[in-house]
Amino acid sequence: MTVTASARRKARHYAMQALYQWQIAGASLNTIEAEFHADNDMSKTDVEYFRDIFHGVAKNLDEVESAFTPHLDRKVDELDPVSRALLRMSTYELKNRIDVPYKVVINEAVALAKKFGPTDAFKFINGILDKTAADLRAPEVAADKKA
Repeated sequence: MTVTASARRKARHYAMQALYQWQIAGASLNTIEAEFHADNDMSKTDVEYFRDIFHGVAKNLDEVESAFTPHLDRKVDELDPVSRALLRMSTYELKNRIDVPYKVVINEAVALAKKFGPTDAFKFINGILDKTAADLRAPEVAADKKA
């Protein structure tokens, strides 16, 4: 399958939901992933990207959280579950998927926050990810500001 923007968007959508479920239910990653494959039409989804984000966040949770927590005004466990899943997922992408422009990562997270998050969560997500991107992708952010 050719990787399209919509296939990546679906991968992020499902990864956010899978991370949410993992946070809430605490089931194993493989169990949750199997449920997603059984319950959803993954034919137009970048399944490798979904798997990378979902498993990558869980395996690197401390490293991922330490990248965005300096910008929080509260503890990670005080965040609503959708915002927590989005910050974890997007920070993982910023750290590990340099093939994806930081603006794309932030825009996708903001769109998901508008769809699934509490009122105005998208503004919070945008602010935290802007600061996190400036830390993790300093040369890319600086080059973008000059353009």
